[in-house]
Amino acid sequence: MSVSTHVLDTARGRPATSLAVTLSRRGPDGAWSVVGHAVTDSDGRVGDLAASSDVAGAYRLDFDTARYFEDLGISGFYPVVSVVFTRLDPGEHVHVPLLLSPFGYTTYKGT
Repeated sequence: MSVSTHVLDTARGRPATSLAVTLSRRGPDGAWSVVGHAVTDSDGRVGDLAASSDVAGAYRLDFDTARYFEDLGISGFYPVVSVVFTRLDPGEHVHVPLLLSPFGYTTYKGT
């Protein structure tokens, strides 16, 4: 399984660089465990957050938007954006883009 993301700062019209992203998987007991962590590159991308996780189930991407906006000197409304999704086929690549602004966000299943 591989999970990638691309974060675009729609308020500034450019990629969201140096934004911390954490991938967690929900276990059978309902607890979340971290399976990957990265920081977006100069194009706002993270290529693969879960190179070693090949388990179907529920996953969560947490984007540290508080630190990102703080570093820009901007006050944002959402300190963390969490996106929960279900993996039915652990061999499938999943791409989860995030369109971000200080007061809103949009996400979708990409390709």
